[in-house]
Amino acid sequence: MLRVAVRDRAVSLPEADALVLSDLHIGRADASAVDFPLGEQTDLSDRLSALCAEFEPREVVFAGDVLHQFDRVSERHVSALETIADGCVAAGADPVFVAGNHDTMLAEVWSGDVHDEYRLADGTLVSHGHREPESESHLYVVGHDHPTLTIEGRRRPCVLYGPEAYRGSDVLMLPSFTRLAAGVEINRMRGSDFDSPLVRDANVFRPLVRDDDADETLTFPPLGELRRLL
Repeated sequence: MLRVAVRDRAVSLPEADALVLSDLHIGRADASAVDFPLGEQTDLSDRLSALCAEFEPREVVFAGDVLHQFDRVSERHVSALETIADGCVAAGADPVFVAGNHDTMLAEVWSGDVHDEYRLADGTLVSHGHREPESESHLYVVGHDHPTLTIEGRRRPCVLYGPEAYRGSDVLMLPSFTRLAAGVEINRMRGSDFDSPLVRDANVFRPLVRDDDADETLTFPPLGELRRLL
């Protein structure tokens, strides 16, 4: 049985002692027409600090698209990246960066290792999800598609869980950690509608939605069944 805790667009994997989040898109605020009242850096770092305080992970793994711009990074973006990494260290966690398709400059602004894919302590493989992973695993954790589920007219970020969905192994697809990304509504999407090659049959993927008011994570039917109910 999959053991995972969904919180604030991220997942904690207790057996790996790791927190995984994806698609920070640092610098997106500069390219956005949306008024983001909290400030990009403050919002990302404060929410990450809260997650680290709750779960006390040994590692925090960023599953790609850490940066938003392909061709330039300002000093402010570098500062935001360093602040986020320093926050992990201050919480006793090692920051681990996995490159996504947006991260063409990540290795130039981050002094540590940048991974194409990263294996957690329990064997889980983390990659961005924009291409097929090279290694095998019992569980793949990816981002890339920014899944959201519309419920009663309200769009909510969701984690997608596909049991035995890729190479006979489970897949977890994370929403974007940045709240600047509107996300992609997955209610009626099929496999060919997803950009990630790890989603071959969308029908088997279950949306997991965190209800903070009720302090619980709601598990919805697989998309193949959910389409008929919506």
